Amino acid sequence: MFQLTGALATSADGTVLAEDSPGVETEAAAAQTADVLAAVLRLADVTGRGTPRELVVRGGSGYLATYAAGRSTVLTLLAEDGVNLGRLHLEGRRCAARIGELVDGGTAAPPAPDPPPLSPTTAPTTAAVAAPGAVGATAAPASVPHRTHPPRTDGASAPTTHR
Repeated sequence: MFQLTGALATSADGTVLAEDSPGVETEAAAAQTADVLAAVLRLADVTGRGTPRELVVRGGSGYLATYAAGRSTVLTLLAEDGVNLGRLHLEGRRCAARIGELVDGGTAAPPAPDPPPLSPTTAPTTAAVAAPGAVGATAAPASVPHRTHPPRTDGASAPTTHR
């Protein structure tokens, strides 16, 4: 069982785009999300931690996880206290990437684990209207190290099994 209890997609300025959160005042939650987002952006800036992409809060009765969803949208998930946090992140990041594609008008490419930040030419001018992951220079793609092995000179073939 996944133990997800609610979901809320909002614009970074606090407008509700979609929601399924029984028992939650969605307009108030959206407005608070925008306020917290502005504070998180300032905190990340002054601490030099880079562009925020997600925020997790653990309360007495569960989790609230917020993910960047494209350039100007935020996905907030509510989950029970016993949730598998790794799975919540996996599904939250995947859903946020897809929502970002839909809202930003992108193509239906496979979702990425983290949405890319905006380039400096398209970044919003105020922190209060920027989604996590939406402020900062375009990050260079991470290079995946490629391990090469020296050629075998003794004429032996490579082993077929590993222990």
